[in-house]
Amino acid sequence: MFSRPDLHKLLLSKIPPNKIHFNKRVLSVGQSDKGVLLRCADGSIYEGDILIGADGAYSAVRQSMYERLQKENLLPRCDTISLSAGYACMVGTTVPQDPEKYPILKDDYSHLFVVVAEGKPHSWTVITVPGNRFCFGVVIQLGDKERDETFRNSEWGPELIDSMIAQVADHKVPCGTLGDLIQATPKELISKVYLEEKLFETWNHDRIALIGDACHKMLPSAGQGAINAMQDAVILANCIYELRSRSHKQIVAALKDYKSQRYDHAKKQVQISSTVGKVFYGQTWHEKLMRRAVFTWMPMSFEERSFFKLVGYRPQVTFQPFVENKTNLKILPQKMSKRYAEEQKLNQENQKS
Repeated sequence: MFSRPDLHKLLLSKIPPNKIHFNKRVLSVGQSDKGVLLRCADGSIYEGDILIGADGAYSAVRQSMYERLQKENLLPRCDTISLSAGYACMVGTTVPQDPEKYPILKDDYSHLFVVVAEGKPHSWTVITVPGNRFCFGVVIQLGDKERDETFRNSEWGPELIDSMIAQVADHKVPCGTLGDLIQATPKELISKVYLEEKLFETWNHDRIALIGDACHKMLPSAGQGAINAMQDAVILANCIYELRSRSHKQIVAALKDYKSQRYDHAKKQVQISSTVGKVFYGQTWHEKLMRRAVFTWMPMSFEERSFFKLVGYRPQVTFQPFVENKTNLKILPQKMSKRYAEEQKLNQENQKS
């Protein structure tokens, strides 16, 4: 287990620097039978065959696509409703700590602690990660006032951060207090977000498709947000690989196929994440009752079956040899590549000749 900044560095190291352009803000998106056109705030223009909106919960690509669909009366009403924000969250990763002070850092495995406050709208998680560091997350359940659209903002001001820290600094964790971990964390390694959720119905239109939070924003409670974004990317890559030409008709069909393969799985994970969020973060009386029922009466066998069913869905890229399943888990089948099978057959025939 490792921290998200480490994952970002790993992914970044595998991408040629000239393939990434920073400080780009999308102003408009246009598309036709011949291609798609992207205009940015700095005056730059990009043209291509396909545009993928992987730009998060407040996706500018989605907004532009939806505006066009609304004008054509093609956008479902449910996709015009804002995301639902039930919680606020602060997460961070400390600098390396002294293992003598925190002996649990000496272990070869990660420790995970989840605490739900009694009588306060707080819950918090602490995880040990390589490099003698702690990752922590603090969640506050929002009341009706805080849920109001005018209250939400994509970035919190320092006064709101300080207010949240003051509320939770004294909360106990196995290695001291949350305040100790917060003090050991540089401000630039602390992120503040509202935990929102929504499953959008419209994932694609013509040459545009959405992936990740742009089309299915999940609570982090079940750890499925980033995983599902990666699964989106895998299935989308498979569908693009199957293209026999860059014609408008084939591209539209490929993007529709991508959604058809992914939608039901993503929908299920949005629902599971929402339920787990109520168990881990909820403070209403019925959420407390649900939490007690889950941890007191739910059989371990049921939890194991649910977990195995969850991890049994592990799509792979179909244009490479599959990774061997070295477990006893039953892996769910996925759509195979006709093109890859044809290429492999042709290669075998060429080798024989």
